[in-house]
Amino acid sequence: MTTAAHRPATLEDVARVAGVSRSTASRVIAGTGFASPAARERVAAAVDRLGYVPNQAARALVRGGGVRLVVAVQGTSAEVLDNPYVHRVVGATARVCAPAGIGVALHWLPLGQPSRLGQLAGDRSVCGVVLVNTTAELLDAVPRSLRGRVASIGIGSATVPSFDVDNVTGTDEVLRHLYATGRRRIAMVTGPEWLPCSQRPVQTYRRMMHQVGLPERVLPGDFTAERGRAAASEALRRWPDLDAIFAISDETALGVIAALRDDGVRVPGDVAVAGFDDIPLASMTAPALTTASHPVGRIAAAAATAVLDGRPVAPATLFPSALVARESA
Repeated sequence: MTTAAHRPATLEDVARVAGVSRSTASRVIAGTGFASPAARERVAAAVDRLGYVPNQAARALVRGGGVRLVVAVQGTSAEVLDNPYVHRVVGATARVCAPAGIGVALHWLPLGQPSRLGQLAGDRSVCGVVLVNTTAELLDAVPRSLRGRVASIGIGSATVPSFDVDNVTGTDEVLRHLYATGRRRIAMVTGPEWLPCSQRPVQTYRRMMHQVGLPERVLPGDFTAERGRAAASEALRRWPDLDAIFAISDETALGVIAALRDDGVRVPGDVAVAGFDDIPLASMTAPALTTASHPVGRIAAAAATAVLDGRPVAPATLFPSALVARESA
């Protein structure tokens, strides 16, 4: 049968009837890439019901080139691709894609140029995209042709599902720990102001400081150790009575510790230091870093699986974060 008396069934018709994304229907029909058994059954049933006949030239094109999932990272410069966090995202994504024979590519999206995403949407070898460091502007720029095969690590939208860490709870637990151990003059080193997900910990910090009647001491950060060094020196200069610094990145926190050590400040004797992420190095520093957990691998794997599977998922999925108390605080 056909969907109308005057036209044959299209791939979009098959995807709609099967309840999957266009990319999933295409992968099943072409016999390439990943699709769940349930999705394969629904697509096969839709093909039979609609009498769909695939375009053989398109199938040949798909089979002729390598299929890849792109991890697209937004940042002020291409140096963002060197970030260890990004490496963890790529590694977890590759582990999801490998069994299906799908490659993983890393792509930089310059901040303020969301239209660059259109280049990926037009690339026939790209089966899907995982966005990292997502902003509202970038979400607004997602082409319609990418919908159903894109996911975000960070904020999402009505058409782009999001996967992220519950950094509100993690931040709250770290701050409560600092308060419970007697720290009352706590400074925070933030993440980039342009990144929405890094603003949630700042809001949590401000709320808690207000609740317990403590002053707010906020310094801008960018997730790097270099900025942590500079922020620590600035904090000591502005607030000589400082007794704790919380950085929302472990790398930044390690930079803070290095600067304090250089200035003869004892950690945690004089100033307690805490971070966020629980990177592998956090447990091996001296002193070992108090932090909050961040299951980057699980988050990235969930995002990649959602893109490849093509089935509807919850608009937003948060992964838990918890205090990891060590010697630095």
